[in-house]
Amino acid sequence: MINNLTKGRILSIDAFRGITILVMIFVNNVAGVSGIPHWMQHAHGDEDAMTFVDVVFPAFLFIVGMSVPFAINSRLAKGDSFWKLQWHIVWRTLGLLVLGLFMVNTGDLNATATGMPMALWALLFYAGAILVWNVYTFKQAWISYCFKALGAALLVYLALIYRGGNDGTQHLEPQWWGILGLIGWAYLYACIIYQLVRGASGGVFLMIAVCMAYYALSHQSFIRDSEYSWIGAQSGNAIHTAVVLCGMLLSLFFFDEDLDLRGSKLVSRVTGFFIILVVAAVCLRPQYKISKIHATPSWALFSAASCVVVFSVLYYLIDVKRISKWTEFFRPAGSNPLLTYILPDIVYFLLIFLGLQLPDVLGHGLPGIIWSAVYAVLMLFLVKGLNKLNIRLQL
Repeated sequence: MINNLTKGRILSIDAFRGITILVMIFVNNVAGVSGIPHWMQHAHGDEDAMTFVDVVFPAFLFIVGMSVPFAINSRLAKGDSFWKLQWHIVWRTLGLLVLGLFMVNTGDLNATATGMPMALWALLFYAGAILVWNVYTFKQAWISYCFKALGAALLVYLALIYRGGNDGTQHLEPQWWGILGLIGWAYLYACIIYQLVRGASGGVFLMIAVCMAYYALSHQSFIRDSEYSWIGAQSGNAIHTAVVLCGMLLSLFFFDEDLDLRGSKLVSRVTGFFIILVVAAVCLRPQYKISKIHATPSWALFSAASCVVVFSVLYYLIDVKRISKWTEFFRPAGSNPLLTYILPDIVYFLLIFLGLQLPDVLGHGLPGIIWSAVYAVLMLFLVKGLNKLNIRLQL
């Protein structure tokens, strides 16, 4: 074991994950609605600003960081060797990268060159993903392996026939890794760092600073305009990793029993962490303006500070005051986050495939905003039903 963590399921983390997914579904859907307020949209890449929408992705990263110590220590407690643990981490990373790769390329598919409509290709991709990463409950393991092999074969086939671009010559390739892929890279680096520093909170804090320093170094002219400009290609991943590490550090503050942070000690440590994040963000803002699109340090630090506040409130309500009944609504999504993440896309492509479309009124102004909120809630109910059917994805 690396850390002596609180035993059992942490409802406040599950609730934070579920709420984040609900908001994610809402903001993704409302992005297609015209005539909505600026604060409901992503800030433009050239603006020195951010909206609550720009905090959703880093909130995912933050939650990944909060979960990493529990995941790694759980596998060690089950008897995983060092190399078996590393293989598990690499396998999860590869899964996220593959999913991100397919999702990014879907919108650029050339139906004529590929030989099938985009909606059908996308639905087959999601079917393959579910077959590969579903958690099966068959008593005979070989049945599970057959389903997984079928899904893997389907993904390989879809990758081979894929053609994109206007001229239909583009193959399946990482134009960028997509949200899931970016989470995958940050997860990989954070897991490596967590093991290197042996779960020490001071080591994690130091590595947050190292990630920020790496970003700053890669954007210096003597690096950017030299033969070492390739270093800058990882600057975005460094910032995303820093957000994951922020979540990891907060998780250690709350749940590492060896730190023994309780009562006023916990409040002062968490408050101090929040202040450091805000002050660092303010100090870095003149040099690196706030921008989600460019993954700047100020954006990451302000986002992490927001997550510290949100989780602390949830922890107080759920784990301290035991006001947790309301979290039951979010639990299905919190326990099955990957399926919940891809489900809106599945519904979207299914509607296209069936030739169905929503009334125009739901694509504008207040009706569109209300529909987006209703749609997000409906997705959580749908996930709850799929959970009962034992459709649960796990990388």
